[in-house]
Amino acid sequence: MLSTLGKPAGAIALAIALISLVLLALGASPAGVFIALCQGAFGNWIALTDSLVKATPLVFTGLAISVAFSAALYNIGADGQLVIGAIAAGAVGPFLGGWPRPLALAIVLIAGALGGAAWSGICGWLRARRDTNEVISTIMLNFVAAQILSWTVHGPLMEASRAYPQSMPIASSAEMYMFMPPTRLNLGMLLALVLAIAIYLFLFRSEPGFQLRAMGKNRRAANFFRIPIASLTIWTMALSGALAGLGGAVQISAINHRLYEKVSPGWGFEAIAVALVARLNPLAIVVTAIFFGALDNGSQAI
Repeated sequence: MLSTLGKPAGAIALAIALISLVLLALGASPAGVFIALCQGAFGNWIALTDSLVKATPLVFTGLAISVAFSAALYNIGADGQLVIGAIAAGAVGPFLGGWPRPLALAIVLIAGALGGAAWSGICGWLRARRDTNEVISTIMLNFVAAQILSWTVHGPLMEASRAYPQSMPIASSAEMYMFMPPTRLNLGMLLALVLAIAIYLFLFRSEPGFQLRAMGKNRRAANFFRIPIASLTIWTMALSGALAGLGGAVQISAINHRLYEKVSPGWGFEAIAVALVARLNPLAIVVTAIFFGALDNGSQAI
């Protein structure tokens, strides 16, 4: 993994040097800025855990990008798939009161994964059966997902008081297990780490993962060796969407506890950078997601 991160680390160092020159030209202290950034991201236990909270959805969406891009399927719709996963989780969550907590959590997470898989699977089917460019279809479905979210929180899922454009809160039994309050450390972070390991093993230690990467390297050669390109395209896009949708479900279960407009600040787009800096390595994505989460959290201190 160190060799995987070598070049991106060099690029980051160069970026820091260039930023320092700009700060000096503006009359600001580069050291002061970077110290404030580090203090805001890691300066105390609360800051550190908040950086991890902000990194968690980036791990899920980064893994979604990694799976799709490894197959040369350029999924630019992880943000919309995350939103659909959040809608699915937010829709079923309020009705799980009284259910055993492990079962309620499983239902919420499965609903989110299925929602994201179905949304991305549309683009996979269009690519496999109609040769539709997935870049265009996934980008367009981002806007559709945002409009569906707006419609649901103003319409069928709007809270009973009708005072705010938001859904009813999910049942307490569907809320993610939390650790070490008052921090927001939660089980979703551990799930993200486990999934990163699982996706790594899938891509580099399994036959379907090899077929997926072979298709990404050369579709014609993969077709010559009887790799089922059409079905693999659909399933790869569905898996990618499931990972992003799961990220949306975790965000609803662990942090938001209800739906509202702008549930995602653009994690699906930021995840493209996260995955590319990690060079699509699922294990390295955990590291780069924490880096981007720390930048987001630390920037507030600046």
